[in-house]
Amino acid sequence: MQDTLKISGKDITNRLFIGTGKFSSYEVMKRALEASKAEVATVALRRVDTTSMQENILDYIPKRCNVMINTSGARNAEEAVRIARLAKAAGSGNWIKIEVVKDNKYLLPDNIETLRATEVLAKEGFVVFPYMSPDLSIARRMLEAGAAAVMPLGSPIGTNRGLRTKELVEILVKELSIPVIVDAGLGRPSDACVCMELGCAAVLVNTAIAVSPDPVGYAVAFSKAVEAGRSAYIAGIPCGKDPEPSSPLTGFLRNEK
Repeated sequence: MQDTLKISGKDITNRLFIGTGKFSSYEVMKRALEASKAEVATVALRRVDTTSMQENILDYIPKRCNVMINTSGARNAEEAVRIARLAKAAGSGNWIKIEVVKDNKYLLPDNIETLRATEVLAKEGFVVFPYMSPDLSIARRMLEAGAAAVMPLGSPIGTNRGLRTKELVEILVKELSIPVIVDAGLGRPSDACVCMELGCAAVLVNTAIAVSPDPVGYAVAFSKAVEAGRSAYIAGIPCGKDPEPSSPLTGFLRNEK
């Protein structure tokens, strides 16, 4: 039986979501998405222009990918809601990653404003993915508001520092009944593997892939790491035992007197 992530009636088999910013060209981005077999791609609304005679980023998103518009640039709930509505009106669908950032230095999400936007958009029928600092009480309120998943940061956006919020993410995985998708800061495929071993439903990676010397190869590496981590989680990961040999330590040497 195939292991799938079900969100809003859609079955997703590849649990690596890829962001579309910072690539050297749309063509490189397209090849990375295709090679990794990603099924979800996030796109900032400001890069979508369906009326332009020039390149439109949506033309480079493989058909199998679900497009998730993100509200990058929003500084409060009202701006995030406006961006989401504009995206839907432009024909970009109703999957929305809510990203509300007031902090220009560390680029940390504003959990309160994000919750406010979640409450509004979920009621309007959007499939809402709030990007958040990992906080269980806020995450529970986002769940109650109708979020399809929560997207806690691994470390600050674009830093490639890895999963610095591991213990907090693990709490969310254990306590929430909706998918936990780690977003932001993952720099190495091994970071993604650790997230999946914890039981995360998926990971979202952008900067690490886009700025790699070989974005296509790195996207494939992340995809394989996500698959390996998910397989390990399903199989069960042994831990916390006393030292125990994997082979007998007696019976193969003659006792000498």
